[in-house]
Amino acid sequence: MPSSEKKKSLIFDPDQDPEEQREVRQNYRALNRRVKEQQANPNDYTAEDILRGVQEADQLFDKVKQPQEATLDSHFLLIASNVGAQKARAMKSGSGTFDVDDFISQLVTYMGGGKGVADENIERHLDGDDAIDTPLDWAKIGRKAMAKSRRAPAIGFMLGPLSLEQKKRVIARRSKQEKSNEEARRPQELKEEDIQRSENETVKNVGQIEELLSEEGQINLFRFIINPDNFAQSVENMFYLSFLIRDGKVALETTEEGEPIIC
Repeated sequence: MPSSEKKKSLIFDPDQDPEEQREVRQNYRALNRRVKEQQANPNDYTAEDILRGVQEADQLFDKVKQPQEATLDSHFLLIASNVGAQKARAMKSGSGTFDVDDFISQLVTYMGGGKGVADENIERHLDGDDAIDTPLDWAKIGRKAMAKSRRAPAIGFMLGPLSLEQKKRVIARRSKQEKSNEEARRPQELKEEDIQRSENETVKNVGQIEELLSEEGQINLFRFIINPDNFAQSVENMFYLSFLIRDGKVALETTEEGEPIIC
């Protein structure tokens, strides 16, 4: 079908003939019933049966002009794809499709073992026993295999005859801690004199900051508090300065250039 005609068949037509629409709908429902029966009994149908159903659906789709018929078409394709997947899985893992014993018998015959070789002789030969009178021509089957594969034989490694010593796993034990867990987890106890001493040091350092500012006057904030060689001291300077700003003893302003200053 030309592309222009195919595009026309996909156009929505609200004025479609009701008889044609009813016929398309009935045919789709018949297809859906058939494919559901195939899904329930996949062994009774072949892949050709599924293909014929899909071809019928393709012919019906040329007459689809309404959303309801398009929904029936999608429903059919969904079930048909599931049935196809079931058939594919059955072909892949079905029993009886490949007879191993027959394959071995044909392989031995091809290598010059003669027809009608007993199964027990085949098994003994495959197990490494030279019980078969006629030697097999392994080079013949090798040449046949080489025609399908041009990969060079890889180097193999001998495993088994060499004695391997199993390494013993050494478990390192941790030395016993001298201190108990209770002592290790115990938080530091602060006494009242420790708190008083910390408050006195804070008041003292804030006073020193205030004296330095009174001597310097207006100064850049970063030049005043930052010590490029000591980050911890820079943080402490900012901490003490915050008390002066909170109490209104120091003002933090910005210049027209956006430079922060304290005064």
